Amino acid sequence: MTDNPYVTLSSATSLDGYLDRADPPRLALSNDADFDRVDDVRARNDAILVGARTVRRDNPRLLVRSTARQSRRESAGMTFSPWKVTVTASGELNPNAAFFTAGDTSKLVYCPAPEAVRIRRRVGHTAIVIGLGKDLTMSDLVADLADRGIRQLMVEGGGTVHTQFLAANLVDELHLAVAPFFVGDQRAPRFVGDAIFPWTSDRRATLAEVRQIGDMVLLRYALSDRFARHDAEDRLATRSLAMRMS
Repeated sequence: MTDNPYVTLSSATSLDGYLDRADPPRLALSNDADFDRVDDVRARNDAILVGARTVRRDNPRLLVRSTARQSRRESAGMTFSPWKVTVTASGELNPNAAFFTAGDTSKLVYCPAPEAVRIRRRVGHTAIVIGLGKDLTMSDLVADLADRGIRQLMVEGGGTVHTQFLAANLVDELHLAVAPFFVGDQRAPRFVGDAIFPWTSDRRATLAEVRQIGDMVLLRYALSDRFARHDAEDRLATRSLAMRMS
């Protein structure tokens, strides 16, 4: 069996752990420097996953923005931006959303198998719809992505997807960028919901890096044994790229 993709879960939150405000418009948590950091992480991955609620609420494009990073991906025989992946139970997706229309890359929609035909009719030819079992799990999803050749997966939310990936112990690396303000509204979406997580007061997550990014702070956690090797390979690739560009 093919190894699961290396999973990086990336999120920005307020000081009190919220992903957004309760009501529109969308709350921008990151500053420009952090947006650029996220763009760099995107460029290093084969696929980006968000939940259907995020597609509906935020209408994200999920593209690599930097032309230099796009060019590096093209030179490596990759598409300008990673594949886009979403997961839905209801199939409430607008085929005109930016997830489907922006960028020349593959778009995958995962859903429970009984809903696949209906969702295919809804999204048309904008995406590949994949039904996995009666009750779709994130474990089945990442295994299917591995079979499709995905080696590195970036998970960008929202809270339900974060919760499912973390509770299933599928995340190798967590990036948590904290913005310097509070939301203070219990109606707003939180970073995670209630679940039984692998990391508790008796099994603490390993803090790998703390980095100031303007007025924000990035907390980077190693959540699996694969982190150390991946991090070393990533640093080596970064140094090699810097030498080629100098």
